[in-house]
Amino acid sequence: MGKNLRGKELGRGLLQKKDGRYLARFSSKSGKRIEKTFSTVVEARNWLDDRRYEDKHEIIAAPPFEETADMILNDEDPLFPSVSGMTVDEWFNFWIENICGHLAWNTRRNYRERYKQNIQPLIGGMRIRDVKPMHCRKILLDMEADYKGSTIKQTYIAMGTMFKAAKMNDVITKHPMDGVTCTKPIGSKSNIHYLTEEEQKIFLETAKRSHNYRQYALILETGLRTGEMIGLTWDAIDWEKHTLTVNKTLEYRYTRKRWVAGPPKTPSSYRTIPLTNRAYSILKEVYEERTVRKQSENLSMTLEYMDRMSGELKTLAMKDLVFINYRLGMPAKNSSYDTHLYKLCDEAGIERFCMHALRHTYATRAIERGVQPKILQELLGHSSIQTTMDRYVHVTDESKFQAVRIFEGNGVRYQENGSLVKMV
Repeated sequence: MGKNLRGKELGRGLLQKKDGRYLARFSSKSGKRIEKTFSTVVEARNWLDDRRYEDKHEIIAAPPFEETADMILNDEDPLFPSVSGMTVDEWFNFWIENICGHLAWNTRRNYRERYKQNIQPLIGGMRIRDVKPMHCRKILLDMEADYKGSTIKQTYIAMGTMFKAAKMNDVITKHPMDGVTCTKPIGSKSNIHYLTEEEQKIFLETAKRSHNYRQYALILETGLRTGEMIGLTWDAIDWEKHTLTVNKTLEYRYTRKRWVAGPPKTPSSYRTIPLTNRAYSILKEVYEERTVRKQSENLSMTLEYMDRMSGELKTLAMKDLVFINYRLGMPAKNSSYDTHLYKLCDEAGIERFCMHALRHTYATRAIERGVQPKILQELLGHSSIQTTMDRYVHVTDESKFQAVRIFEGNGVRYQENGSLVKMV
């Protein structure tokens, strides 16, 4: 067991050096000792977990480089004695480990999955300097029969980002995806699932008999993401100002079999949301019951995470969570909410939907009731107004009819031949 400079146990494979940095190390199945130094204990612990997982499941891991991610590679680089002979596999492993550290864990996981499933089988063993646009195009074309357009787009982004970094670091001189495009369309934005007002009413009536009713109702009143709702703690609620602050998330990582706290999705996801009267009442009801609900011993855990805005190490005390499962006394896992939603949908006789559809529904209701897209962008925590416009501004049939009624109310109507007549 390693310790920090104050003598506190950090766990197996971790220790704090005299300069204040943290050393993570372990021995692989082959007996090779692998180690790396980090600025924070959270980064060290996450890296160590990833390396142990990769070693256990025999996933090719990146070499244990101590150098920074913004280094420039060249043919004389001691880390890569022969960059001209570097394979795509070798570059991917270095890139995902040393250059993608600032990306969200889910993004890096998606990159690894798309690389292993679709990219590596075709070009993983090739020299990276030999990869041409035709190779990249074939990867995407081979996916068209079996994958959705959104998954192909993910592969396209993963390849493009990986090769862009290689070009920036002088590993290659030309981007091999120049001229390569995705040909399979991504699902229409109009296909995003949201509830009509009637479906929403039926769903909420059915969900009242559920122990998760308040969670569902709160998202419909605030537009929170699932991880934001699960990670909500009492200190994020200002009872006097009637606001809720989003500054962290919580999710269960099945690969690691543990709960992981983290910052919101993007810097724009940090936000303070004014509470509707209904949202305020929901939270008050839960608060008044907090001392009588069942609580697991594991709620005594405190999770550490790196705050994206301040760069400081933050903590999430599990005992302060707003929502926990009534039966287990622990927060409900992300996927269990979806599973429960399907059962409620079947009971209510409506089409099945997942948790994110509640967020879509909140946004759709907001637009229908006249909320300006720029304000909605801030309430949802989008980094771009374009995302809000493209993803959530649906034009429903009812809103079309309402627009025509407003149009008619201004003294204009249609004749049978389609021409406009001004009413006097």
